[in-house]
Amino acid sequence: MANELAKRGEKLVTGGTDTHLVMWDLRPHGISGGKMQEILDLMNITTNKNSVVGDTSALTPGGIRLGTGAMTTRGMVEKDMVTIVDYLMQAITISKRVQEAHGKKLVDFVKAIKVDEEVLEAGKKVQEWAYTFHMPGQ
Repeated sequence: MANELAKRGEKLVTGGTDTHLVMWDLRPHGISGGKMQEILDLMNITTNKNSVVGDTSALTPGGIRLGTGAMTTRGMVEKDMVTIVDYLMQAITISKRVQEAHGKKLVDFVKAIKVDEEVLEAGKKVQEWAYTFHMPGQ
């Protein structure tokens, strides 16, 4: 996943090093980690907002943390990481649109994404795709 994000010009805390943990710096997009976590939750992709080097406040983290361990446990391989990154990039595009239309406050952003048709449709697609993979313990 780190390689795919790096190929697309995204800023990673590791600089693109392959590890099971990816720290994605969203500040170049003008989107906070909190907003990205919220939109990805609605798209059925679990992440964690996370402070990144250079953040001025832990209350407004500039990145998100992605772990590939859960994905590989379900049987996902490299080509599936490309699909996930496609969804992540879609979330960035939607986030920019919503933020431009509704302002920078998190509460306004969350209110808008909860009814955004593109977010809801993406969530359905992610869920359908994710169901094609084994869920450990089931």
